[in-house]
Amino acid sequence: MGCSSCATGSDGQPRGCKNNGTCGSDGCNKLTVFDWLSNMAPAGGTKLFDCVEVRFKNSRKEFFRNTENLSLSIGDIVASQAESGHDIGMVTLVGELVKVQMKRKKVDHKDKELPKVYRKASQGDIDKWQKCRDREEEIKKRAREMAIILKLQMKISDVEFQGDGSKATFYYTADERVDFRQLIKDMAKAFGIRIEMRQIGYRQEAQRLGGIGSCGRELCCSTWLTDFRSVSTSAARFQQLSLNPQKLAGQCGKLKCCLNYELDLYLDALKDFPSQDTKLQTEKGIAFCQKTDIFKETLWFSYKDEPANWHTLSKDQVIEILEKNKKKEKVASLEEYAVENIVEEKVVFENVVGQDSLTRFDRPKKSGNRNKNRKRKPANKNQHANKPQSNKGQRNNSAKQGDNANKSSTPNANNKKRRNNKKRRPKDA
Repeated sequence: MGCSSCATGSDGQPRGCKNNGTCGSDGCNKLTVFDWLSNMAPAGGTKLFDCVEVRFKNSRKEFFRNTENLSLSIGDIVASQAESGHDIGMVTLVGELVKVQMKRKKVDHKDKELPKVYRKASQGDIDKWQKCRDREEEIKKRAREMAIILKLQMKISDVEFQGDGSKATFYYTADERVDFRQLIKDMAKAFGIRIEMRQIGYRQEAQRLGGIGSCGRELCCSTWLTDFRSVSTSAARFQQLSLNPQKLAGQCGKLKCCLNYELDLYLDALKDFPSQDTKLQTEKGIAFCQKTDIFKETLWFSYKDEPANWHTLSKDQVIEILEKNKKKEKVASLEEYAVENIVEEKVVFENVVGQDSLTRFDRPKKSGNRNKNRKRKPANKNQHANKPQSNKGQRNNSAKQGDNANKSSTPNANNKKRRNNKKRRPKDA
């Protein structure tokens, strides 16, 4: 659900509120609750619930009591009570739905020690808060360098400033306990602020940073997932997934939370399903289970002496054979049962009206230029003689014939002919 400021501008570029999913209307923020009572007045003149929900950086939300009876609405920036000083946050929910959310998160709305909302933030408070937010990336980089110099086995993943700029909370992840007392001293001296270190898990780190999963969607933990349940490799085994850590691990480095989504359905289907270790006693020998398909309710078995030859059996057939084996009865062979499961393949696509085949791109292309390697036949010389000559060619030939005629009429030419004729005459005996 996007806010109105996320539309496209006149120049074709997205406008947006430049807050990266934390807009003023709180419509495109993760874990947002839709206020469907916003247009409804309190019934019977009752007062609005005096608590509000305020969101800070990322998904951190807290509840505050509106003791000053301020007219607050979703998107208002307020100055709220903190341990020391004040913090700046954004109102995300008001009215009766706040009571429902507090009950869901097990927060007592009658608690007198609930923090308060001081006032609506002024422009000076907002400017100071924005300057602190701009310093977070630089300080996080310097804090990481300090941790590397001290050779601490920890990773600082995020930094959050308090609204008044007097305190900064550093979120880090570590496999073991870390002694960061010297690190706090160095950072307090370098940055001139109070330092608080808070350890979080790898899943919480992915929730705060966000990202895109292997499915192409945003991470579940950063959009709608609120609780993190433990995920084990048995969830992948029940779903018959390959135990490849590169495919089963998410961006947090742990097993993906989505492995638990369909686990209950698989467990229900496996209740009356033969186990993977099932052995069938036949007169031909013992058969072992090689593969199962829960959705098709089929199993593949092979004999001990023929592990490469698999026989397809249905779930009911396997149960029937197991019941006979319990009675110490052996079936003749698996082939008798497997023959019943052979299904002829039906042609789904037929080229009836001259359509292209669906596998036309899978076929190898035939070389259409077969005649390239063949030698061309020489052209007949008579073809050139039969071709009609152009007018220019006729004129040139006639001119040459006229010149030859003139040459033959000269006396020198006649004398040469007479000499040749004398030589060819036979001599008298």
